[in-house]
Amino acid sequence: MAKIDDIRDEYESLEADDRYRLLIDLGRALDPMPKPLKTDATLVRGCSASVWVYPTRQDDGRLHFLADSNAAITKGIIALVLLTVQDRTPGEIVGTDIEGALAPFDLGRQLSSNRTQGIPNMIALIRETAARFA
Repeated sequence: MAKIDDIRDEYESLEADDRYRLLIDLGRALDPMPKPLKTDATLVRGCSASVWVYPTRQDDGRLHFLADSNAAITKGIIALVLLTVQDRTPGEIVGTDIEGALAPFDLGRQLSSNRTQGIPNMIALIRETAARFA
């Protein structure tokens, strides 16, 4: 998986249409999420598109999240969010400034409010999950 700083540098150098393509490519690069994991319990509330996030705990205690969406741009957004926390310990995730890591992407200005309205809920779900495992 790419590093958030590398993606940010690439994103900043792109025009709007290419930024959409980059987000779509990030979404495509996510690990596949098996259909049985896409349940009401893994659904992120408050998103205009359906978004599912499922945590898995690795042997060393780190969390690896599976995620999917029924919309390509939204899937790219959750992939971007996960770049900030993927394969970290629950304590590291709880202490991560996800919003700060995403701020340089200025998603609120780059994308419609329909596409970005669920980002705080995605972040909250990831934090709550990490807190439960911590």
